[in-house]
Amino acid sequence: MDFVTWGRNPWGQSLPVHAAWSLLWVSAIAGLAFLIVHAIYVRYWPKPDADAAGEAGARRVMAQLPARVARHSLAARLFHWVMAAAMFVLLFTAFLPILGFKFAWVQIHWIAGLILTLAIVYHVIHASFWLDFWSIWPNKDDVAEGMVRMKRGMGQKLPAPRKPGKYPFENKLYHLAILASAVAVVGTGVFMMSRVETPFFTRNPYLFADMTWSLMYVLHGFAGIGLVALVMVHVYFAVRPEKLDITYSMIFGTMSREHYAEHHDPQRWVVEREPMQPRGPEEPQVAARPGA
Repeated sequence: MDFVTWGRNPWGQSLPVHAAWSLLWVSAIAGLAFLIVHAIYVRYWPKPDADAAGEAGARRVMAQLPARVARHSLAARLFHWVMAAAMFVLLFTAFLPILGFKFAWVQIHWIAGLILTLAIVYHVIHASFWLDFWSIWPNKDDVAEGMVRMKRGMGQKLPAPRKPGKYPFENKLYHLAILASAVAVVGTGVFMMSRVETPFFTRNPYLFADMTWSLMYVLHGFAGIGLVALVMVHVYFAVRPEKLDITYSMIFGTMSREHYAEHHDPQRWVVEREPMQPRGPEEPQVAARPGA
């Protein structure tokens, strides 16, 4: 199977035109296969033994937390949903015509692309100056702990690794994948806008040489096709029962303290704690930490 569709320019030169659209089905089937395999794995694969010490620590942490733990600010949530809406519009306007649905898609597509571009620029600035910029990037500890979790999930008897901070290793890897695809789509799409009529500048299809345009269209197509599988996986995890607390936090900004205490390390992700409460006869008192 060819991964690229080829054509000829007016001078008879053979050039790549775009990514082979048959890869769209490959991406969709790959995304669906991942969903099915993961659901079967979670349902039937043996789970690691419970960590009694970890459960006791989670109860101590939970005793000093507010009922709802703040996870995402309003600004972060607005970015996420604007980006999500733009992404879905881009995917539908890109691939529905290929599947046989005919409509005037070009203008809708570039407007959605422009909204996505502005949203990403806003997010980079917001994350750089108002958020913990490095909290979403993988580090060597994430890799080592991720390997331990994978081995435990496969049935090996290993000590439980340290809990993650705000973002688990899997989230960080997904962030890298979606970042690479989005940068490729946006980077090529901005230049491709020069080939259509927009209010921003005069149409100029001769901005680059034919081969440069060809490679740009191919990269744009590959990135868009990859996003189909990535979006399917993202939606799947958003509706899984054990992930609904995280989805809730992306809508309303907070998650339950039970989910926080079970899945996150309070030293890696420090949250505002409630004032000290009188301790029980067998429960040590844990000093409050300042909020992050």
